[in-house]
Amino acid sequence: MNPSERRRPTRQVLVGGVPIGGGAPVVVQSMTNTNTRDWRATVDQIKRLEDGGCEIVRVAVPDETAVEQLPSIRKAIRIPLVADIHFDHRLALGALRAGVDGLRLNPGNIGGPDKVRKVVKMARERAVPIRIGVNGGSLEKDLLARYGHPTPEAMVESALRHIRILEDLDFNLIKVSLKSSDVLHTIASYRLLSNKVDYPLHLGVTEAGTLVAGAVKSALGIGMLLFEGIGDTIRVSLTKDPEEEIPVAYGILRSLKLRERGVELVSCPTCGRTEIDLIGLAEKVERLLRRVRTPLRVAVMGCVVNGPGEAREADVGIAGGRGSGLLFRKGGRIEKVPEAELIPRLLAEVERITGEKIPDAQCSSQ
Repeated sequence: MNPSERRRPTRQVLVGGVPIGGGAPVVVQSMTNTNTRDWRATVDQIKRLEDGGCEIVRVAVPDETAVEQLPSIRKAIRIPLVADIHFDHRLALGALRAGVDGLRLNPGNIGGPDKVRKVVKMARERAVPIRIGVNGGSLEKDLLARYGHPTPEAMVESALRHIRILEDLDFNLIKVSLKSSDVLHTIASYRLLSNKVDYPLHLGVTEAGTLVAGAVKSALGIGMLLFEGIGDTIRVSLTKDPEEEIPVAYGILRSLKLRERGVELVSCPTCGRTEIDLIGLAEKVERLLRRVRTPLRVAVMGCVVNGPGEAREADVGIAGGRGSGLLFRKGGRIEKVPEAELIPRLLAEVERITGEKIPDAQCSSQ
């Protein structure tokens, strides 16, 4: 059964105009790593994230100076803005007044019942959802004392504790995340919680690591849960520029047939038969096609064994030879192209099929 056919039924909330849960497509999120106090740098990064396909963005709000920049950020971007708040309810109130579309906070750690009540009242008036974010690295001390370490059971108990605080105030615009740097703990935590509540779940493996390690751990943790029908939004956490998170996220969704945005690149690992700079070609093609939105399968192959077959199966493909390659489109061979012209010709075919202009395509042969 396709993962889209067994998705767990959840309530739906709106973050800005983006539906989360309730059968809506799985949404891709990220978080800026700029200083939010520098609103121009933050906006510049968010615009790059938007171009890459990010659909909701979160910013850290550590103090009042950051709060003061939120209206400028909100006004300058197209996608919903979520404020990440810890410990100080005044920052949450300020973010709501600034027009954010969502809050990420844990009601149990922003200052007591009266302060939580004020935040919930304003969030309800503005129909702003709150994401409860349980993290294995910041679990409550009493739970750590009871369970010994951040077990899945401890993380779920923490989440239910925060959920009850909001439910007792008759607030149900709730999302929940249970993030651990341990893939198996993350999977077990979400499985447990998904059997107890029907709120939409935001998936992620936190502190996943650098590009390769983080992509592997995220693909396993997020991918296994999505395959089981668990999860409504995702964030791939990498120790890297956040723009690098988006292709990994869409790669996970595309592999599971949950989203079809953008280019699926098929390329061979190379071998002794390869007679062109296939690694360089594939890396450059991947970079140049990153902003293409149209679902497309592109093959960059290195020899005459599997190359022509894979290239024919793709929407656009090249199969390399000695200093040249064959160009294919929609199953048909177009022409033989010198190696130096392979990328420009490939990009031209992609532009012709998609109708999208590829940035820097004119410089690709340099």
